Amino acid sequence: MLQEFKTFITHGNVVDLAVGVLIGAAFGKVVTAFMENIINPILGLLVGGVDFANLKVVLKTADPIAATPEVAIMYGSFLNVVIQFLITAWVIFLIVKAANKAKLSSSLEKKA
Repeated sequence: MLQEFKTFITHGNVVDLAVGVLIGAAFGKVVTAFMENIINPILGLLVGGVDFANLKVVLKTADPIAATPEVAIMYGSFLNVVIQFLITAWVIFLIVKAANKAKLSSSLEKKA
């Protein structure tokens, strides 16, 4: 069983997966920075100067006397995450599409 695990862990697919996870994490940071520094200011300008990330529906206001915090639905933050996901998914789609096209072209060249 230990030998099977060693074979599994040193197999190329596991290494490829680890590299993919690390690159994906780094790419996620790039998308987050893109959203916070480029997209959010543009969206804020389009919605009249409102900070998009701070859009919310307040369910209960904070009470400083009772020391209770505000209760709110932060839909602006949620929308930011959805937009980040869509951008990430779109870029990954384009990368996979380009890789598949390159693989198809390569296999056609080998047959010729």
